[in-house]
Amino acid sequence: MTMTTTQPAVRSADGTTIGVSVSGSGPAVVLVDGALCYRGMGPATKLAAALADQFTVYTYDRRGRGESTDTTPYSTKREVEDLAAVIALAGGEADVYAISSGVIVALDAAGHAGPGGRGIGIRRLALYEAPLVTDGSRPPVADHIADQMESLVQDGKRGAAVRLFMQAVGVPGFVVRLMRLMPAWLKLTGVAHTLPYDFRFMDGLQAGRALPADRWAAVTVPTLVMAGGKSPEWMRQANQELSAVLPAAHYRVLPGQTHTLKASAAAPVLAEFFS
Repeated sequence: MTMTTTQPAVRSADGTTIGVSVSGSGPAVVLVDGALCYRGMGPATKLAAALADQFTVYTYDRRGRGESTDTTPYSTKREVEDLAAVIALAGGEADVYAISSGVIVALDAAGHAGPGGRGIGIRRLALYEAPLVTDGSRPPVADHIADQMESLVQDGKRGAAVRLFMQAVGVPGFVVRLMRLMPAWLKLTGVAHTLPYDFRFMDGLQAGRALPADRWAAVTVPTLVMAGGKSPEWMRQANQELSAVLPAAHYRVLPGQTHTLKASAAAPVLAEFFS
């Protein structure tokens, strides 16, 4: 099957241009990336191709990445508006799949009261491995890490900001040293200025304490929370706890998967849930 992809122009509420790709046919599904990923680097493009025979798939560059512009000052509210703009492009209603820190973007968007209290048109949510730290089984992420990253980027130390991120998410030091020798390192440092954005969303959710019971009380759409069977126990436990605080969620472990979820493993699960 030949997949046709279009790239329409979308503007968010504050005028920021959001780069979008649309492929496939069928009900609308929007994919939300985690930290450092965008259409030119990350899992969304392969997953879109795997879903395009059943769905119209919308992938987009979160603000400040890829072909999306940026507008200061940053606010997490603006990223909710970005997702709303993509869903509006999809006809005003879509299923949403999000991974890693993108999970919190999607959850905050789903709980957002839009005009008339109608929300932003999310039908169902599928969420994979929000990087939550909810107990003492691993060190919490340092307070004010977003401020640290902003300072590093402002000082021109983009590589240091990426290393700080890798350290925070538990990537072994030797792996980081190897990554610095790879061509992809330039792409990572190229979007290092957006790392604080992800940590603004994660503020208070990586401190080693229980999740707030009321933050997403308004998220009443059907929700699937997933984790990988080969991911660390703290990740699986935290995402199971996430499913417990959401009003209409259930939890599923994907055997053999890690935080780097394969499109071949994700696509059948999403197709079943979104059908």
